[in-house]
Amino acid sequence: MLRVRITRKTRQSASGQLRIVLEKCAFDLKPGETCALLGPSGCGKTTLLRIIAGLDCDFDGQLERPAGSRIGMVFQDPRLLPWRTVWQNLRLVGISQESDITDIAAALGLSRHLNHFPGELSLGLARRVAIARAFAVKPDLLLLDEPFVSLDPALAIRLQEELLALVHKRKAATLFVTHSIDEAVSVANRVIVLSAAPGTLIADQTVEELCGGVLHARVHRAKEAVSALLGNASTSHNGADLSL
Repeated sequence: MLRVRITRKTRQSASGQLRIVLEKCAFDLKPGETCALLGPSGCGKTTLLRIIAGLDCDFDGQLERPAGSRIGMVFQDPRLLPWRTVWQNLRLVGISQESDITDIAAALGLSRHLNHFPGELSLGLARRVAIARAFAVKPDLLLLDEPFVSLDPALAIRLQEELLALVHKRKAATLFVTHSIDEAVSVANRVIVLSAAPGTLIADQTVEELCGGVLHARVHRAKEAVSALLGNASTSHNGADLSL
């Protein structure tokens, strides 16, 4: 189980001033859970992912990941090696079986692009490669920073389905940043909301808790609930009453 206990994360600005980026962020994430991370722009969502991934260790608090756990991460930018083909970029994460590459490429519509270089790909295709690379690790912990942004709706839905299939198969703990309430409700079974900067955890609820009501009203109810949480996030820093 992932345990996050961030007391404070600060960053020094270009002018030399110390700015608080995150504070009072504490939550656990169990294997198989899929959690959406929402909040206003600039509230520290990406910084939080980087801390969890081990890319930023300069913070006050504690972070516990299961020993030997594999981490797959999708950044906001695809971050592919431009001098490597798609095939080679996928091989670099340690895939030993060629069939694993062909299978994941087929699932994400990349079969015709395996010998292309990143510079020959559209942004949408490059994002698919980045997602394939994260899937290929066979992660125990999957971190995604707005993975479906700039993709056409049909492809985004398809990739969301692939993500859910991976979580189900690997029992991966999954945390993804999104600004889309539709994505949060469709993909996640839990929602965490950060306040405006400095980012403070002001809500941590399951989609079931957010939904309430009868089955046919669930999605609409959940969207309304998340919208209310985000409204509070724009002004709250100290745990406003978020009862729904």
